[in-house]
Amino acid sequence: MADELSRLKPVEGAQTNRTRIGRGQGSGLGKTAGRGTKGQQARAGYTRRWGFEGGQMPLQRRLPKVGFNNINAKDYEAVNVGKLNGLADGSVVDAAALKAAGVISRVGRDGVKVLGGGDLTVKLTVKAAKVSAGARAKIEAAGGTVEVAE
Repeated sequence: MADELSRLKPVEGAQTNRTRIGRGQGSGLGKTAGRGTKGQQARAGYTRRWGFEGGQMPLQRRLPKVGFNNINAKDYEAVNVGKLNGLADGSVVDAAALKAAGVISRVGRDGVKVLGGGDLTVKLTVKAAKVSAGARAKIEAAGGTVEVAE
């Protein structure tokens, strides 16, 4: 290690000279300058297109197309009426109340849809984006009301 700043020098092999290609046979990279002989890749200005595999059918065309995203699909978070039994009798049930109570983990982009699974024993006022016919019958049979937000 250097004992003075004036004696500092780079480690052996840390600095190398730039390879000058096409500068004669003695350089090791003369004549064709490492480009092989003839062909598109030997020419000046050649750039390979992204995904090009030398004329072989490229990977992105060999693989099958998969999937479809329906831009008109509705996004509702579904909840069965049986899950509403844990809520207080006579309370108003909407998407925010269901999330706060932990009945649903997220509110869908288009709201909440109430489905008819299970039995309902408490009287509730349900406000939802969609309510199935079976769910509406069970809520009203328990003495509750249904309001569908259009």
